Amino acid sequence: MLVLLYTAGIACYHATIHALAPFHAKAAAWVNGRKGIWKRIEAFERGNARLAWFHVASLGEFEQGRPLVEMIREREPGTRVVITFFSPSGHEARANYPGADAVFYLPQESPRNARRFIRAIRPDVAIFVKYDFWYHYLHALRDAGIPTYLLSARFRAGQLFFRRWGVLHRRMLGLFEKILVQDDASARLLRAAGITRVDVTGDTRFDRVLDIAANARAIERVERFRGNYPLIVCGSTWPADEKLLLSCIRERGETCRWVIVPHEVDEPRIRTLVARCGPATARFSDEGIDKIIDETACHVLVIDRVGLLSSVYRHATIAYIGGGFGRGIHNTLEAAVYGIPVVFGPAYRKFGEAIEMIRRGCAFPVNDDKRCNRLIDELLSTPARLADAGQQARAFVQENAGATARAFNAIKKDLPE
Repeated sequence: MLVLLYTAGIACYHATIHALAPFHAKAAAWVNGRKGIWKRIEAFERGNARLAWFHVASLGEFEQGRPLVEMIREREPGTRVVITFFSPSGHEARANYPGADAVFYLPQESPRNARRFIRAIRPDVAIFVKYDFWYHYLHALRDAGIPTYLLSARFRAGQLFFRRWGVLHRRMLGLFEKILVQDDASARLLRAAGITRVDVTGDTRFDRVLDIAANARAIERVERFRGNYPLIVCGSTWPADEKLLLSCIRERGETCRWVIVPHEVDEPRIRTLVARCGPATARFSDEGIDKIIDETACHVLVIDRVGLLSSVYRHATIAYIGGGFGRGIHNTLEAAVYGIPVVFGPAYRKFGEAIEMIRRGCAFPVNDDKRCNRLIDELLSTPARLADAGQQARAFVQENAGATARAFNAIKKDLPE
């Protein structure tokens, strides 16, 4: 009965997305991206090599799984890799990722589609990253005898898995060969719920941001814009974050330079943001931008391109991480790896790294613009405190490296020659 209800609910979800597609850009991308999906999947030349299938929800989970993809490529060069995405934003950003032999959308969840997909690519091992659980895919993998792992997972007591009515979700957890979790608390929760195939391997995002930082390039335009001023880089922001930040910018005048990198960079969104920031604002892609920076009193720079944020953080004095006035903060580690303190809104409690960074004095939650302004003043007027917070941030990232190697060691037995 539970499986029937789940299947019916998924079918309704798919029908809703198709109904919304003519009116909603993301729904349209989800539907259009899957047109002809089976032709592309079944045209994939699987060959006889070993194959690892990675499934991720979107771009953030892809970045979490990427270190393991690349370690498999390095240490097991005969292994092929297929990556599937659920969301269009992740697929569109990484459709041409060179570390994969093929990148597809995940076909719609159903028993038939799951069996068909697995017959087409015949994986030797399947790795789901962090979450995005699909019962029929997991069940089909189990029926086919394909070992399946959950990578860098983190669990909280209030989740459906641990509630009385979460029977089907607990059953999904039982379909994994092993669940590789970020922390001891997650392992304890799982074991208390009867899920015993658990290893604590850590969070692969730490390895990913260390690799990004080691290869990050200086952005001359941002360096010129900064000049001799403190630079506040505001990454992955939403309108609620920007409301707070614009109040801080007005309050501080020209004593700082501000770079804003919104989470969404479509043209209407960028134009609205630039207008809200006022006349002392430039866009990164403006014609003659270098002259604008050199010859005007520009103190706000809006980044209107994707893919630059992780490199922009290297120029920051302080980072503000967006999302904390919505569903949850974005990636704090991208900034912390450069040895800078991070600031974010109140929606951080689902993120273990944020809680630990607050405890260590290198991350600071703010509820409103007054607290944010006060905090920036305190950090900038006390160089020793600013430096100590930055050192704690860098040390936190470095101390948590190594999850990728531990995860690789857990799965390598299922990549036989």
